[in-house]
Amino acid sequence: MTEADKAVPLPGVMPNRLPENAPAPDFDAKSVAKALLRTTRAGALATIDRNTGHPFASLVNVATDADGSPLILISRLSTHTANLEKDGRASLLLATAGKGDPLAHPRLTLLGAFTPVAREDAREPRVRRRFLARHPKAELYAGFADFSFWRLGIVSAHLNAGFARAADLTAAAVMTDVSGAENLIEAEEGAVAHMNNDHAEAVRLYATKLLGAAEGAWRLTGLDPEGLDLALGETTLRLPFPERIATADALRLAVVGLAKDARTKG
Repeated sequence: MTEADKAVPLPGVMPNRLPENAPAPDFDAKSVAKALLRTTRAGALATIDRNTGHPFASLVNVATDADGSPLILISRLSTHTANLEKDGRASLLLATAGKGDPLAHPRLTLLGAFTPVAREDAREPRVRRRFLARHPKAELYAGFADFSFWRLGIVSAHLNAGFARAADLTAAAVMTDVSGAENLIEAEEGAVAHMNNDHAEAVRLYATKLLGAAEGAWRLTGLDPEGLDLALGETTLRLPFPERIATADALRLAVVGLAKDARTKG
């Protein structure tokens, strides 16, 4: 990297523009950003118009890969896909909804470049499985010839969760380190199916007792070294592990420990 490169700020950052007291001392920006990344089911995608260079905003369903990279499923018939085919640079806005002023709720802007995941790519089965676990209805069209999965390579991020609760974040701050976790990632598909089929009660307790969610037929949609992703209909939750794990054996111990903790709160 040249000195000139070092002088160029990452996209989206606000040097000398954030309040002096941002982020607030009691605000864990990384945790809030990671929670938004892992639980938000849809986001505003901003691509670069291939004709004029104008920003072009659209709405897309979102899931995440094991390392937290956002995944989208889009058609070649869509304008945003034509834009990405010309220039993959984009931003993705993930926001929470709730009562009152929409701007009072946290939102995360991710910046980077999208690349397609070809059907012959070794990652494609995992990407497909994780996306469809989050968006089961997409199974109806995921196999159409004009649809393909795209993956965002995050370069930087900006979090805004209210006054003095804003932060510029690096890609490393919002993503999950999967180095050395190949064994866990390979075991994910079987582990998720096993928990949903044979330990549905434990999954329910994770949601209701550990995360305070409503009763229902909760299921796991994915896992990674930092936690479990849960869903009930259109509601999604994130349950962090007490500590990072990297193997299937460590996963067994972690899910058993979480189940014990949940039952003590019964």
